[in-house]
Amino acid sequence: MRQDQLDATFAALADPTRRAILSRLAKGEATVNQLAAPFNMTQPSISKHLKVLERAGLISRGRAAQTRPCRLETVPLKKAAQWVETYRHLWEDSFDRLDAHLKAAQSAKAKGKINAGQ
Repeated sequence: MRQDQLDATFAALADPTRRAILSRLAKGEATVNQLAAPFNMTQPSISKHLKVLERAGLISRGRAAQTRPCRLETVPLKKAAQWVETYRHLWEDSFDRLDAHLKAAQSAKAKGKINAGQ
């Protein structure tokens, strides 16, 4: 994935309204009015969010009679997930070290109780 495409994807995902729109589109196509319904904002504001999502390649708009239904495009999400996945080992290593530390602390605490009781 090109860096500018990845940047656009993460910038689009940074906004909770846009994430909610994507969640709705994961259930199927929707018109702008359907997407705007749950939000307390004007249609031009929703349209701005849709333009950001469209520029990032996260949605596309079709044409059906008088409407332009929006649909989710999953390729940019998949590419972003793949990028994040390359860093999985970092947090897994951190969790493994934390787990080892907690086990050592529990073992030391248990030994302290046994020695105190003797």
